[in-house]
Order: sequence, then C-alpha cells, then structure tokens
Amino acid sequence: MAFSPITKSLLFITILFLILPLGSRASHPANTNSVLTYHNGPMLTGQVNLAIMWYGRFARDTKNILRDFVRSLSAPRVGDPSVSEWWKTVERYQSAAHPGARSGPIRVKIAKQKTDKNYSVGKILTEDFIQPLIEKATGGASSFVTVIFAARDVSVVDTCDGRCSKHGVLGAGRASRLYVVVGSPETECPGVCGWPFHKADYGPQTLPLQPPNGNIGADAMVIGLAQALAAVVTNPYNNGFFQGPLTRPLEAVTACPGMFGSGSFPGYTGKVLMSPGTGGCFNAHGVKGRKFLLPAIWSPDTRRCWTLL
Repeated sequence: MAFSPITKSLLFITILFLILPLGSRASHPANTNSVLTYHNGPMLTGQVNLAIMWYGRFARDTKNILRDFVRSLSAPRVGDPSVSEWWKTVERYQSAAHPGARSGPIRVKIAKQKTDKNYSVGKILTEDFIQPLIEKATGGASSFVTVIFAARDVSVVDTCDGRCSKHGVLGAGRASRLYVVVGSPETECPGVCGWPFHKADYGPQTLPLQPPNGNIGADAMVIGLAQALAAVVTNPYNNGFFQGPLTRPLEAVTACPGMFGSGSFPGYTGKVLMSPGTGGCFNAHGVKGRKFLLPAIWSPDTRRCWTLL
C-alpha cells in the first residue's frame, strides 16, 4: 500500500508521540526504592586508562561504535543531551563520598587494544580464564582497567542471570587488576541483554526499538559497557557505593533496571528520542555524530534513579 507524503508525516508524528510521552525535556529523576550506601572504600579518579581485549572476531562497525562511545564519555558536549552529561553523574559520586572535598573530572581513555581472533582460552569464558586475558591486554601492567569484549560466538559465564556485563578485581594491593567483561547480546540472552532492541523474554511485550547506530549487537553492548564502567569507577573493589550482598550488589546502573527515560515502567523504556531518517532510538549524543541509548543511573545528589530525558 502506498502512502501520500501527508500520510507519511502523520504516521511519523504518531510513532514519535508513542515513543516520547508527554513530559519535560529536561533531565528527569525516575522512581526507585533503591538507595546506594558508601562503604568507605576507594573509587577511581583522574584518568582511567582502558586496555581493551577484543576476544574473538568483530566487525569493524561494531568496534567503531564501542570505541566512539568510550571517547564520548570525556568529550566536550556535542549535543543535548550528551554522553558526557550522563558521565558527570558518575563523577559526582566522589563529592557524595567526600563532601566538601574537591573532585575533578574522570577522564576515560583507550590506552591499549589487543585482539585475540584465535580464542586462546576457548569459547566459554569463566573467571579462571580472565587472568590470562588481562595479562595479554595489559602486558602485565596494573595501571589499566581491562575491558574484555566477547564476540558473538563466545559464551560468558554468569551473564544470563540478568547481568549483561560484569566487573571485578583479581589480586590484592598493588598487584590487583580491575576488569570489565561485556558479552554479545546477539547470542548471549538476547531477550534480556538485547532489550529494548530485541523482544523481551519475560514481562510485558512491546515492539523492540530500532538501535541508534543500526547495529543491535553493538548498540546493546554499549548499554552493558555503560553499566560496567559506572560500577567499576564507583565500586571498583567492592567497598564503594552499592546496596545488598557482595555476591550480587545493586550498583550505579543496576539499581535502576530497565529505565532509559522518564515515565518508564516494566516493559517500557520511558521517553526516548528517534532519528527521523533511520528510526533509531536514542537519548544521548556522542562524538562523530553518534547517538546512543544509555540506561538510567542512580544519582547520589537526588538519591533516586536519573535519566537524561
């Protein structure tokens, strides 16, 4: 069936209103009962150097989307709302932990990148195999946070229980190594880790959103990466900001599950924006004209979940 230009415009406006509920354009705190507590441990400050391990085979577009997201965290504001605005909420945890103390920006930099196309530790990643990948990514240096991206044919243990990325620390003292692992939501629990770009496995069923960069796997991995980076900065050694048991704590982003904009409820992301040309849904602008969909984050200022829209 062919549509006239006027009909197409009306259809677009109708879809836009379904995605953008009525409400303020300004940053909006979402409802939550979670309250994170500071446990007096150190947090990451200053410059955070990432050593990226691309474990398996990745398309160039996937790598570029993830790298551009990382570079957007510390970039000058390139649009409104922006990725860097979201990251400033992470930076404010320092002031919440030490009221009155001066706290500067936390700059995230990709310092090293390594690729393991031959799956040197196999295609099932467990805790036992993280150490050798950290050594390969960092060259043995302890001054990096290792970020391990798992390819779509790699299974990451413990990421199908609602956690689509994870962070941790190996060793103690000066020998400790911080790490982040992000699985591929294309094959690793897509109904949980690929939502809202994939149909949900459970709960209310709504139409999946179009990914902002046209890459379901990479755009969903951005959400998992954002979750893990916020956690590794605010709770790197499991004695920073969190709520609940150490074995499964609620942290900066996991305290606000399934929220991306104001008005969110189970099965509905809340208010997001849509690119007219592609239909991709987003809530943050990044470098190189990129757009991203970022999750809600618990604000230490308002002590509630906060979203960009």
